[in-house]
Amino acid sequence: MPGVGVDSALDDDAAVLSEGLRLAENRVWDLDPPGRLRLALVTLIGTRREVVADYSDAAIDLQYATGADAEQLRAAVERLAPLLRRLADRHRPAGPGDGATAATTTALVRSPRATLATVRRDPRDLWPEHAKKLYDHLVGLYGEDDPLPTLAASWIAHQRSANTQRAYARGLRVFEEFAREHGAHPMGVRFSLADAFRMWLEQAPTWVRVKGGARGEMVRTGAPYADASRANALSAASSFFAYLDKVSDDGVKNPFDAVQRPYVDPDYSPTPGYTEKEWATLVVTARDHHRAAAHRKRAYALLLMLYTLALRIDSLLSARVADLGHDKGHRVLLLEKVKGGGRKKKPIPPVAWAALDDYLSSRGVDSPWLFCTASGGQLDEPAVWRLLQALAKRAGLALRGPHGVKGDAVTHALAKPDARPDKVQRWADHKDSRTTQRYNRRRELLDDSPGYGLGADIAGVLAHGAD
Repeated sequence: MPGVGVDSALDDDAAVLSEGLRLAENRVWDLDPPGRLRLALVTLIGTRREVVADYSDAAIDLQYATGADAEQLRAAVERLAPLLRRLADRHRPAGPGDGATAATTTALVRSPRATLATVRRDPRDLWPEHAKKLYDHLVGLYGEDDPLPTLAASWIAHQRSANTQRAYARGLRVFEEFAREHGAHPMGVRFSLADAFRMWLEQAPTWVRVKGGARGEMVRTGAPYADASRANALSAASSFFAYLDKVSDDGVKNPFDAVQRPYVDPDYSPTPGYTEKEWATLVVTARDHHRAAAHRKRAYALLLMLYTLALRIDSLLSARVADLGHDKGHRVLLLEKVKGGGRKKKPIPPVAWAALDDYLSSRGVDSPWLFCTASGGQLDEPAVWRLLQALAKRAGLALRGPHGVKGDAVTHALAKPDARPDKVQRWADHKDSRTTQRYNRRRELLDDSPGYGLGADIAGVLAHGAD
């Protein structure tokens, strides 16, 4: 049994060594209930899988043991015991007079977050907002010694766009809650429980706000998850395990590889579309009839920028005033966040530029953001949702959020007599032409429905019969 490689690997990781010492020296494997021991050793295995390379069978037994399998758990722990005892012998605290060794041992058992912060800045400070929020949420549940918070947040930070980060963080929270309620650590889930998660999503009620309750008070009484929401949650969990496989030295089996995903019809969208006439009504409402007169210019400019540039809402809200410029006689907006990553120059039509220039010159606040709050902060997506809902209600249109704006823009552009799908595709930042044509199919399913012809025929027959 090779041991040198295992020991040298452990020497590089203070958190793992510290946990191993605690287990070996306190003989924690004799304690009850076994669930407490299982969590501690899963932490050891999950943080550095090569630690148990020589104990693979024991590691497998341990990871898949449940709180009720006390005998299986104890058997796995006893197989790991020699490794833990060897570590304890190598790194036992020094006696009096051995100051150098004592200092080394003390440094090894220091928490990884505290050690890193005293040497240099914590890399976690560079994480995006959604990674930090997920980390804080998981630390509150599992503590800093568990590898899940750090690995999950690193995975979120690995995603390219803020939209994907937000969606994956939301999906992983749903999966984590399910695993925890079923007595499993999220990183130790196997196929059977992963497939049970799929079935749970089909019938579990969603979280909704408590009407008249405290701020942020939620209860699971909403309608079950929609097909797209279930697909997103399963995709998030699968992506997390794929990330673990990439960063692990020995590889991680993805339990979601064999889980069936719900079918999501690409030609169907629950978001109601607006005609060009309805869009004109919405824009006029924003310019002239928005209830908050002080924000009319902002609402008017925001709608025209979204519509005439075919922008995603997260791209527009991330834009800064410094991103405006000129290029070959065009007013342009330099986008840093295009779906899938990358940068893009978008020409601004005159009507949108006039509205934007009027808003910027009169907003009375110095802010780097292209669209900002009254105090100069970055305007967020929920605020835009509320704005469009209020405008639609005031204009007598179907209620919806900002995500339908780009769909309307592409649909209306494709409907022009001289429309060229390849130009529309580039304008809409679609990498695949099939994505662009999907908007055409959605429109044709409604506008070219054979039901209209049948209805006209039967109406004529009924009118003739009445005569």
